[in-house]
Amino acid sequence: MSTIPVSVCMIARDEEKYIEGCLRRLKPYGLEIIVTDTGSTDHTKEIAARYADKVVDFPWCDDFGAARNFCAEYAANRYILVLDCDEYLEKCDTDSLIRQIRAHPRGIGALHIKSIVRRPDGMVSYIKDNVPRFYDRQYFTYRGAVHEQIVSKRESKSLPNSNYLLPVEVVHHGYALPADKMHEKQERNLRILYHELETEGLSPYLCFQIGQSELVLENCGKAIEFYEKGLSLTSDYRLLYVHSMVEGLAKAYVMTGREKKALALMEQYEPRCDSARFVFYHANVLMDNHEPLKALVKYVKATMMPDTGMLGDELLYCYKHIIELYHMFGEDDLADVFRARYEACQKEMRQ
Repeated sequence: MSTIPVSVCMIARDEEKYIEGCLRRLKPYGLEIIVTDTGSTDHTKEIAARYADKVVDFPWCDDFGAARNFCAEYAANRYILVLDCDEYLEKCDTDSLIRQIRAHPRGIGALHIKSIVRRPDGMVSYIKDNVPRFYDRQYFTYRGAVHEQIVSKRESKSLPNSNYLLPVEVVHHGYALPADKMHEKQERNLRILYHELETEGLSPYLCFQIGQSELVLENCGKAIEFYEKGLSLTSDYRLLYVHSMVEGLAKAYVMTGREKKALALMEQYEPRCDSARFVFYHANVLMDNHEPLKALVKYVKATMMPDTGMLGDELLYCYKHIIELYHMFGEDDLADVFRARYEACQKEMRQ
């Protein structure tokens, strides 16, 4: 029985590696826990039963949105917090959470997620994102077969909603996969995404997700095709995935030897995509175009923006580039200033 009016809804399949760590961290917060199993052949259900209030079965149909909605149907509470089995709750201020619910009764709440990732060189690092994962099931539902999104149940101006950041921090381990497992995951996603394309037709978000998966698989031609289609279908630059679509397209251009086209793209969208991550990627593209002085200006800017913390450990790479470039230009004193910042940042991230 939950002590606050929130149900945690999770879907699981063969997650015995992660699920116990996830549920063990959840249990002390007094939240109702619902686990929906989609066909596990390992000990996932047995482990879930030790911690969850309910464990239910969902016949898998290649639709993550449908599985999420099925899970929410078994919740005793209106307010749904969505977690995956490979996400560990690091912090949840339940008093503040209740205040947020009262302040945003028809809002969508985002979790602050730190995702551990394995880079192409094999090194493990992390990225940060604020991801919508909290909603009132009276007003919202999930839509989308993969990379599903929270959407309003009714297209009505009488139901205003707002997005807000929850006092909840999560560490996500699911991206730190070996290359073969990551390729297997992306191929599965593409199979579902292309089926959705056939049945639902083009949308900017669907094009973005296809582009993302094709890029991971280094199918740059396909990635470029769908990124370009996606950008042609939307002009809503408030959507963060649009920023990521521009960044992905620029990366695909660079990977196919079109550095100048990548730079033109970043410069085209710069006035409308002013985030630390976008500025950092813009600097990288300037380096690819052999413009180190302009790149230096962008790297420095990225370290001074309000959302600099969202760079994750890319902030360390930013500092490294700044130090190297200042040395290149003979500005050793300024390089030392940023070396001190780099070392302080590195120390903070190790804590």
